[in-house]
Amino acid sequence: MPKPRILGADGAGEVAAVADGVDAFSEGDPVVLNPGLDDGAHIIGEHTDGTHAELISVPAEYVHPKPERLSFEEAAAFPLVFETAYRMLATRARLRDGEWVLVWGVGSGVGTAALTIAKALGGRVIATSSSDEKLERARELGADVVVNHAEGDVVGAVKEATGRGADVVVEHVGDATWQRSLQAAGPGARITVCGATSGPNPPAQLHRVFWKQLSILGSTMGTREDFAGVYELVASGRAQPAVDRVFALEDAAAAHEYLESGKQFGKVVLSI
Repeated sequence: MPKPRILGADGAGEVAAVADGVDAFSEGDPVVLNPGLDDGAHIIGEHTDGTHAELISVPAEYVHPKPERLSFEEAAAFPLVFETAYRMLATRARLRDGEWVLVWGVGSGVGTAALTIAKALGGRVIATSSSDEKLERARELGADVVVNHAEGDVVGAVKEATGRGADVVVEHVGDATWQRSLQAAGPGARITVCGATSGPNPPAQLHRVFWKQLSILGSTMGTREDFAGVYELVASGRAQPAVDRVFALEDAAAAHEYLESGKQFGKVVLSI
């Protein structure tokens, strides 16, 4: 990432001005951004300056009306992680009604998004966290089974709930969970991988992959079609963003410190 760089991928606000030839929006319209430029090949806040600012210029095709049912804070909380989780579950894993989904680290942005999207698509969700408080909040969002992965037997809980193992595993942790992901996956399961926050090089355990005939599916960000799909789920109320705390823009450093503490459930939002 070239520096200096203004961070922030997600954003919702009011249109300040439109370029010549843009007819879809007018000054003052409430909008939300799709941060995945070029079908996710480039991301606002990583490849271009981001939303941690009072103003940002974005191509009109990546701007959408803010869903009326959402506050600006809720609208700002969903695009990046919801698009990511939707692609993992709907596009890559092709989640079917009634299937079991294992979601590691349900308190994270991707974790909360995967939980609510899986439920919206008809899935049954087993959610994990090292925090009992976060697990209780996961139940409130619709998790069918919750497990403290620091204290409990996640693999055993998955087998007990499903009778055979998870149909889909949402894997974004890497080293710390990979072995248990392979063990918890049922025959023919799909393991979708969008990250490796604890390390990218776990033991492969190929015998579990071929013996169970597992599908390992890489996934990152999403296309415009993915954004359109998850936008509809959110706008209709079938999926709900989880906002943990809101900080003022001038308190961005404190917001980052809070994120680093790992205490959040869902998204932390900066307000201007």
